[in-house]
Amino acid sequence: MLSTGLNVVGFNWVSSPAATELESTVMDWLGQVLKLPKTFLFSGSGGGVLLGTTCEAILGTLVAARDQKLCQIGRENIRKLIVYGSDQTHCAVQKAAHIIGIHPKNFRAIKTNKSTSFSLLPESLLSTIQSDVQNGLVPCYLCVTVGTTSTTAIDPVEPLCKVAKDYGMWVHIDAAYAGSACICPEFRHLIDGVEDANSFSLNAHKWFLTNLDCCCLWVKDPTSLIKSLSTNSVYLENSASESKQVVDYKDWQITLSRRFRALKVWLVLRSYGVANLTSFLRNHVEMAKTFEELVKQDKRFEVVVPRTLAVVCFRILPSAVAKIANGKVQNGDSKTEDVANEINRKLLNSINGSGTIYMTHAIAGGIFMIRCAIGATLTEETHVIMAWKVVQKHADAILNY
Repeated sequence: MLSTGLNVVGFNWVSSPAATELESTVMDWLGQVLKLPKTFLFSGSGGGVLLGTTCEAILGTLVAARDQKLCQIGRENIRKLIVYGSDQTHCAVQKAAHIIGIHPKNFRAIKTNKSTSFSLLPESLLSTIQSDVQNGLVPCYLCVTVGTTSTTAIDPVEPLCKVAKDYGMWVHIDAAYAGSACICPEFRHLIDGVEDANSFSLNAHKWFLTNLDCCCLWVKDPTSLIKSLSTNSVYLENSASESKQVVDYKDWQITLSRRFRALKVWLVLRSYGVANLTSFLRNHVEMAKTFEELVKQDKRFEVVVPRTLAVVCFRILPSAVAKIANGKVQNGDSKTEDVANEINRKLLNSINGSGTIYMTHAIAGGIFMIRCAIGATLTEETHVIMAWKVVQKHADAILNY
């Protein structure tokens, strides 16, 4: 409310020096808390910008990556450019690729599987790239996800960056959800290898006590972003910009106008402090562990993928579904898995229909799973225990217990 009420128009430095300087400052503060390399900070050779969402961060960095590559191979070869992710990568990457003129067939959603917790394997990336190169195509951009939307899968940053760098690709690390947790020393390893990436982003509005919207994007080479996104109309000319000594954030984003998001981040950092923020995040992870243990104690259920942070993906087991005495399935039936998906979908609808708690779903590797995400500011362990009792109550009704 405060940042909106001030109505700051901070699209360039001269329109609001304070807003620009505060944004540069808080982005370096947060980058230092995350232990990002100096190459990503204004105090080094990089810098950061506050955007609305990860969708904007991906679109902006993809434009920069496209332009860099086309400068090397010629703009007439845009149909040769390839963008890489996994089948768990956020749909924003494919959408951004489409927006900037990458042919829809040139997006590679590389298959993942349950045995590797749905993370993108370097070997799979390499074989896909090699096949494309042999066919005369040009690798351009790789999105590495730290905490996928469906299952919080963690792509291995360092080995994936090494593969991509051998082919001169831009590497963006999308840590929209999990990035906040990396301020905790015990989770910082999730982004080991970030020094080899070109850009890194997280959403402070997801798990950092910051209201929507607030995406933090850091880039190693701000010049590449500015070169692709800058606007230099006569009505924007001013001596400060011409001096090249200031930051004009209009050239770091798709839009011209922008919100005063820096004030929100500044207030969070200053009012809570790093110690309280890490405690807040750890508390959520501990509550997720509690829910995970409750799931494991009920033999009708399974945790589908190992819990990494504060999201637990679970379901009723096919073996429990097979015991339903309604003649639909028998234990060992080849269709049991499909029926299990149907039963778990029914369970989720029943849980949410109760109005007591709200959970979401994901489908990965053909498995329908229910997601319990601990992230609300006021959530306590009693709420988590109550949530599991609600799940059990509705499961009892569906399984005829």
